[in-house]
Amino acid sequence: MTQTTTLAVPAELTAHELELLARVPDGLYIDGTWQAGSGEQITVTDPSTGAVIKRIANADAADGMRALDAAALASESWAATAPRVRAEILRRAFDLLQERKNDFALLMTMEMGKPLAEALGEVAYGGEFLRWFSEEAVRISGRYGQTPEGTGTMVVSQRPVGPCFLITPWNFPLAMATRKVAPALAAGCTVVIKPAELTPLTTLLFVQLLEDAGVPAGVVNVITTSSSSEVSGPIIADPRLRKLSFTGSTAVGQRLIQQAAQGVLRTSMELGGNAPFVVFEDADLAKAVDGAMLAKFRNIGQACTAANRFIVHESVAAEFTERLAERVRALAMGRGTETGVSIGPLVSEKAVAETAALVADAVERGAELVVGGRRPEGPGSFFEPTVLSGVQPGSDILSNEIFGPVVGITTFGSEAEAVRLANDTEYGLISYVFTQDVARGHRMIDKLDTGMMGLNTGLVSNAAAPFGGVKQSGLGREGGLEGIHEYLSTKYTLIPATQ
Repeated sequence: MTQTTTLAVPAELTAHELELLARVPDGLYIDGTWQAGSGEQITVTDPSTGAVIKRIANADAADGMRALDAAALASESWAATAPRVRAEILRRAFDLLQERKNDFALLMTMEMGKPLAEALGEVAYGGEFLRWFSEEAVRISGRYGQTPEGTGTMVVSQRPVGPCFLITPWNFPLAMATRKVAPALAAGCTVVIKPAELTPLTTLLFVQLLEDAGVPAGVVNVITTSSSSEVSGPIIADPRLRKLSFTGSTAVGQRLIQQAAQGVLRTSMELGGNAPFVVFEDADLAKAVDGAMLAKFRNIGQACTAANRFIVHESVAAEFTERLAERVRALAMGRGTETGVSIGPLVSEKAVAETAALVADAVERGAELVVGGRRPEGPGSFFEPTVLSGVQPGSDILSNEIFGPVVGITTFGSEAEAVRLANDTEYGLISYVFTQDVARGHRMIDKLDTGMMGLNTGLVSNAAAPFGGVKQSGLGREGGLEGIHEYLSTKYTLIPATQ
């Protein structure tokens, strides 16, 4: 049975929202100054209403090169800046973010659509990268020791890779910026950051915060553009650039890797996912359903870490489906600023159409529509939270990243079958496993071919942990001890004993 949807969408922006939008910079930030773009302005809309909320500068290729010029010019002095100084700037940025958390949360809700409570959660999560890497900046170290033969002394040191180009996605506009900018600055690298065209405002406000925290001119530069490939291409081809970090689709990531190969750039690629959510027969179903709600409906399902394929043991599938459907029916949908709303809009009309097509294909192939499955009437790019049971092999929903609030449940009979189904994808970002058997849990750590795994939990991201995948889900790691090393190169020096 599907539910009838009533949307909570206000008619117009509040005075506070208008005042906040007026404070968000509308220019490019290059070499410490806010500048007008060369192209026609970018229009930013609120996906819950479709209304325009701000117009901002639009960079062309020349603007992008001016940003790289600034980053290259500031590179030597920033690399020579004492680690403690870099650390204290990042710590000030963390403190300022805590003071301004409500502004950042509200802005994300307006431009991206996520509920305000989740936006506040992203501010907390994103802020931790500033704090974590402020602490890591002073812990960059090397090695010093004698060669095994006793013929000399080995000195191994770490140095910043150089100017970096950071490309962030629309779905976590603050956290993806802090997760890239913080380790780069901590390591002594300068950056050019290009936010997604759909959600650029949060990055502009964040760069303003970095300026307030004392980041010197040229160290951080931001370009907003509607011509991503035209602007990015010359930057990536320039020999002064030494690092490319991208979060987004696998298809775009593959093209960027090809471009980066010409300059033999260091690359970090956090690409698409197709996460299995495996529920074994001995799972605590209450915990499994709680985990499913987190892993699927956080950020309206628009996350590369979102559970995509629900693989449930045949003996508990009916009960799991019933419990989950009951929770999904209770979800309130509307603009994220409204009281009680837990499901906001998808980011665009295109996203709605793609989600609807996946649901229609699954139903046509034999899946049962348990809850939702429709676009509600009214303004905004909404899609009902949806549960499908009995999803059949060959359904598009099993091979395509959903990026929407849709659960597709299929069943298995044995542990071996569960592993086979979970690994039956070209992606390998994250997996979720629910079992009370400790030995089985450890087997899944070894057998599931993903870069991350949540064991009896639906949320794994943490600034202190390495985030990243395998196979078509990317390469490199962000966060944790590993995160700063993506922005450092290793240098070995031998000093002969006779010297």
